[in-house]
Amino acid sequence: MPTSDADIERVRELVAAIPPGRVATYGDIAAAAGLSTPRTVGWIMRTDSADLPWHRVLRADGSPASHLAQRQLRLLAEEGCPLAGDRVDLRRARFVFP
Repeated sequence: MPTSDADIERVRELVAAIPPGRVATYGDIAAAAGLSTPRTVGWIMRTDSADLPWHRVLRADGSPASHLAQRQLRLLAEEGCPLAGDRVDLRRARFVFP
């Protein structure tokens, strides 16, 4: 099933709603948007997230995108996000969508 414009806008709204110092995983966003797979969120983030707080979206284990890891972790640390080595402490930083 193709990704609709409504799906893209819903993912964008969810990412925009993540407050500073908090994070969500691709899976969290997929579940909140009603998408079948976190990969769809990854695709949307790769193609349409320049104006969003992209750095607040992580893998399921709390790790950043490998090609952006240093920048992503620096931005999160600047926001006061709790880090545990090269990952975010998801127990403390995970944002739960309403």
